[in-house]
Amino acid sequence: MEVIVRPDADSAAALAARLIAARLRAKPGLVLGLATGRTMERLYATLGSIQLDFSGCSTFNLDEYIGVPAEDAHSYRSYMNRHLFSRVNINLAQTHVLDGMAPDLGLEAARFEARIREAGGIDLQVLGIGEAGHIGFNEPLSALMSRTREKALTPATRQQNAAMFGGDPVKVPARALTMGVGTILEAREILLLATGSAKAGVLAKAVEGPITAMISASALQLHPRCKVIVDEAAASALTQRAYYDWVFHNEPEWADYR
Repeated sequence: MEVIVRPDADSAAALAARLIAARLRAKPGLVLGLATGRTMERLYATLGSIQLDFSGCSTFNLDEYIGVPAEDAHSYRSYMNRHLFSRVNINLAQTHVLDGMAPDLGLEAARFEARIREAGGIDLQVLGIGEAGHIGFNEPLSALMSRTREKALTPATRQQNAAMFGGDPVKVPARALTMGVGTILEAREILLLATGSAKAGVLAKAVEGPITAMISASALQLHPRCKVIVDEAAASALTQRAYYDWVFHNEPEWADYR
């Protein structure tokens, strides 16, 4: 795992966008795993402003609310259309979001896993981190080898997502479909973007604490190619900051990004 700290949220998103752009230019048929949430909006706006060719790219989204139709403004399909897909030249047929209205949710989850395998696996998985330390909707006690499945959302997660539902956590669906932790860890490369002081404590636990099912993001410590890009506010509780900065300023891999 590598942790890169940038001065503010804009520069953190810009660095993440540059890394994604480099991967897409190197592999036009990139299979990209995508996340949603307020942190991602800045990233997707930045990607939409860069001259990139997404026509050969395939995408798989982490999760979707159960009981919310794709055409509903609150669905993650609508979110992706609004914040990224409408801004780039991607083929919508190559974008994959779980169907929260599927009559058989277990079958939908299995089909989603099969689509990822058929695509050759995810090349780069983009993640945010929830205030409960979750990636996707892998809430506390999610098995670290879990696969795509139905998951109940905690009150804390519903509160965190309430802004997208008029500020009322009661309106946030209680269940969702999500990629599992094991599914996420199979991506060939992972990029986690976190900004804001609200993420500082849980980010420090995920990056520097023990690996535990209580904080699913801590499983990223097991991944051989995981990059964590944060702003100063999100980095404020990290204890090994000097080392993280040294890596960024000295490792050849980051030479083009400094």
